[in-house]
Amino acid sequence: MTAATWGGPALTGHGAHKAEAVTPPVAMTADDLSTWQTNGVVWAMAQSEGVVFVGGTFSTIRPPGSAPGADERRAVNFAAFNAATGEPADCRLDFTVGSGLATVRALAVSPDGDTLYVGGNFAAVNGTSVSRVAAIDISSCKVEPGFSMSVSSTVHALAVTDDTVYLGGDFTSIEGEDRERFAAVTRGGDLKPWAADADSTGSAVEVTPDGKSVVLGGDFNRVRGADSHALAVVDADSGALKRSYPRYFVPRNSAIKGIYVDETGIYTAHEGTGGGVFDGRIALDLDGFGQRWRDTCLGATQDLVVYKRVLYSSSHAHNCRSMGEFGELNERQHLLAQSVDNPTPLLSWFPDTDDGPSNVEQVGPRVMTVSSRGGADYLWVGGAFSRIQSSGNKPQQGLTRFTTGPDTRAPTVPDPVTATNYSNSVRVSWPASTDLDDSALTYRVYRNGSSQPVYTVRANSVFWDRPTVTFTDTDVRAGTTYSYRVTASDADDANTSARSESASVTRPGTPTETTLERAASADAYVNGAATSSTYGTHQQLAVRGSSAYLSYLRFGVPAAPRGMVLKDAKLTVTTSSDPHAATDDTVDVVPVTGNWSEAEVTFAERPTLGSGTLGSLEGAPDGNTAYDIPLSVSAVNSSVGGTLDVALTSSGTDSLWLWARENGGTGPRLTLTYGKP
Repeated sequence: MTAATWGGPALTGHGAHKAEAVTPPVAMTADDLSTWQTNGVVWAMAQSEGVVFVGGTFSTIRPPGSAPGADERRAVNFAAFNAATGEPADCRLDFTVGSGLATVRALAVSPDGDTLYVGGNFAAVNGTSVSRVAAIDISSCKVEPGFSMSVSSTVHALAVTDDTVYLGGDFTSIEGEDRERFAAVTRGGDLKPWAADADSTGSAVEVTPDGKSVVLGGDFNRVRGADSHALAVVDADSGALKRSYPRYFVPRNSAIKGIYVDETGIYTAHEGTGGGVFDGRIALDLDGFGQRWRDTCLGATQDLVVYKRVLYSSSHAHNCRSMGEFGELNERQHLLAQSVDNPTPLLSWFPDTDDGPSNVEQVGPRVMTVSSRGGADYLWVGGAFSRIQSSGNKPQQGLTRFTTGPDTRAPTVPDPVTATNYSNSVRVSWPASTDLDDSALTYRVYRNGSSQPVYTVRANSVFWDRPTVTFTDTDVRAGTTYSYRVTASDADDANTSARSESASVTRPGTPTETTLERAASADAYVNGAATSSTYGTHQQLAVRGSSAYLSYLRFGVPAAPRGMVLKDAKLTVTTSSDPHAATDDTVDVVPVTGNWSEAEVTFAERPTLGSGTLGSLEGAPDGNTAYDIPLSVSAVNSSVGGTLDVALTSSGTDSLWLWARENGGTGPRLTLTYGKP
């Protein structure tokens, strides 16, 4: 199968990319990627060769950003997607039933990648009669007619080896022969004598890497007549019990919803009801199938997957205090990550969905899988959710996905920053920021508008534990006012927050010098290629000589304190994150003598410029970087007590893109130092 609009990896311009700006061992970023949506619940996922198969209870799919009912495409309980783009692949299948509710609850791909096995409650696939289980030839996207059998009730789980398909569900017979909740058939669809009868629902079935054992999960109490609640390990050839789990190994009011097995171990996802529930995850060793660890977070776990020795899980966790992690939350946390070696601490990976609409069981995500395409790996998540809370509560129904990088989201801006006099110093403090996939953040403190930090420190934080970070500035003078702003950066300084709001303090005593910082009160750029357009509300400013861009800035210039005069002035500008933000060209700061307003200035009606320059920037080679431009003190002095209007101009051909004041704390700033004559 090929995606209808396949054009390479979704990571435009990057291709294959390792994880960046995350705290190891996490290898997936928390940035959700653009993905098509469903109009209902996603219950099952499987993948093959970069195509992700999705099953559930839905009737249509629609593009990302489209509201329910808009731009929909028919997809009855099944869809296939390109793992790298999030867009539909060519395979289209409808799973239907004559009466009642049709649903797809299980998907599994054969080890050779040729066949997709589908289980659930349905009676036909694209009009071809089947009975709750079907085999699909992946290359042609057609039902394999030879794989046909009658299953008495819903199939919830599938696992496939080279020669066997294992089934779990609510059924009690297959082809009229007794098979209680678990069964095995050949790849061709013939019933095997294998039997691992359970007394209630089989929700999960997985085969160990050596192919010798089958791990069963569900809501049963007995397997092959033995006491074994929710979990059992049986022989892959006969179904004989190899390990039972009696005596409340899994509490009686808890069931298993999902199982993941790989070379690192066996991992189980649990859902409980009532008091004393067990909603967490258990890790079992492959040698002997004994417990390696368990966590006790509350909030039913639905599924899990291991990627590079990290266990990613979907749940609606709301209290992990029993593990020394977060306490009761007002909002649930639906996605978590843990080391396969130890459930604590929870790793720094906290993307989040909502619970889902009111007409579904509100548990949020229900299923996960990892697929590779174009040199990148993608973690797909499906369920009943309708929004991505970690992405501004963005509407997104049923499906979302993540990848290995690059991470593009900056940590939160440090807030609030406070500055207080302390002994012979100034103490600056702020609560640690948060980042959804990085707990180890680097903070930089900038004093009096400088482009270079006076202090750098690293601190750990997670959303429920944000320690206070402090800096003690001992290089201070009596009677002098100091202002401080702080940024937070993630690993490798890949992403940096805007500068915080300024915190100011005046040292006691008679001042000899003071420095004041002022943000632009207005800024805008004009475009020679769009002479009547306004750009005053844009988050960026632009400068270029050929095919001209000019930027205009306005600052209020405070009057000099009594007995002082202006001693120094500088303009600080910050290049944006635009790929073309940097420039090697010289940018001049020139006075503006004509009138202009941020809302109305255009290239055609641009203000008159004065003669001479106030200062120059000899290139800005890096993006997301602050640059200081020393200004002529005598020129700025004429604006003291009033306003200073300047333009940024260039005679070169390389554009410069800067953050505007609308972007927050990284807009243009004027720093003025006053002192005794």
